[in-house]
Amino acid sequence: QKGFDVFVSDYGKIKQEHKETLDHYQIAWEESKHSFAAILEAQEVIKSPGIADNTKIIKELEQNKIPVISEIEFAKRYTNAKTICITGSNGKTTTTLLIYHILKHAKLHVGLAGNIGQSFAKQVALFDYDYYVLELSSFQLDNMFDFKADIAILLNITPDHLDRYDNKFENYVDAKFRIVQNMTANDYFIYNKDDENITHKLKAKEIYAHSIAFSTNELLDYGAYLDNNELVYQLHKTEFTMPLSSLSIEGTHNASNSLAAGIAAKLLHVRNKSLRESFTDFEGVEHRMEKFLKIRNIQFINDSKATNVNSVWYALGSIKSPTILILGGIDKGNDYSILDQYVKEKVKAIICLGKNNTKIIKAFKEITAVFDTNSMEKAVRQAYEIAKEGDTVLLSPACASFDLFDDYENRGQEFKEAVRSL
Repeated sequence: QKGFDVFVSDYGKIKQEHKETLDHYQIAWEESKHSFAAILEAQEVIKSPGIADNTKIIKELEQNKIPVISEIEFAKRYTNAKTICITGSNGKTTTTLLIYHILKHAKLHVGLAGNIGQSFAKQVALFDYDYYVLELSSFQLDNMFDFKADIAILLNITPDHLDRYDNKFENYVDAKFRIVQNMTANDYFIYNKDDENITHKLKAKEIYAHSIAFSTNELLDYGAYLDNNELVYQLHKTEFTMPLSSLSIEGTHNASNSLAAGIAAKLLHVRNKSLRESFTDFEGVEHRMEKFLKIRNIQFINDSKATNVNSVWYALGSIKSPTILILGGIDKGNDYSILDQYVKEKVKAIICLGKNNTKIIKAFKEITAVFDTNSMEKAVRQAYEIAKEGDTVLLSPACASFDLFDDYENRGQEFKEAVRSL
């Protein structure tokens, strides 16, 4: 659309539908290789966030002083739309989709992009929305430089992806805090006051945006908080309250996500009636604590999107019944010890699902029964054999999916297929 000479290089295979799109727009492409000579002719490179900075081609680009940016950085150059940007180790997809749902319900002209939905750039090229709700991973933030959010939301920071950050948690924290870069006093930064890693970093970092906190642990004079099972928003002399029980999504972590989403909505002048309706009819996220089927009164829950240990901690915390936990995949430097208490209290057995389950077996073999499997069908069958009426079988892997599956969505779909076939 902007007249650039574009070349797409994918070291993996390109899906047929994407090849057809590239051919339709007469964009040159290659798959199963990187042609260094062609790539190094570029004036600028837009990198997929999944590619680490220490790969050979990225190092070559660095040495040749060719700028490497994220697709978010590129797209923002061509739109004046307001951006509501969400990051965090957990809950960002739910919060992003909830805010998008609220703004659409309020009849705002809004797009959904980032780590979810269609690409930001494609939507800027084709639709020209007034607002964009962007889910941003730390990998995307790493290659964003001039980008500025109008509203930035930082939900939480717990260890994740440390393999990409030299196994240094502080590097990962710094990556998450890039969401506030370039913000001014005219912008808004919404943050979780309950998260010690965030509050500790804020003591040492100057934030130029107007900061607004949310909390499920303490009452705030200004911001949003939980009080006697009621969501309370105190902003700009306006107050909005809503019973926690009216939310369509359950759990303390979703109360936290809803507090953050509600602040963003009020900053964009969404009416209370519209906000209340959106909170009650939001359908949640597929593969995130998705109550799938009950068989023989055994509840099967698909939480395939739980790709870190903290997500599993939230999941186990929200379940009251005895649980069989399916765990495993590609470990990202996980510390499983934070799960010990919940595993002792409510996990009857852990079913490992991965090519190499040694670390998980070692972590839990003294606490509960542990079984080793390498296929979804075997894992689900094993869990079903152990489970009794009233139990829960929870797929909440704490790991990346790429050892056995295309992605977390493929893993979740295979789980549901395996449960259906019981």
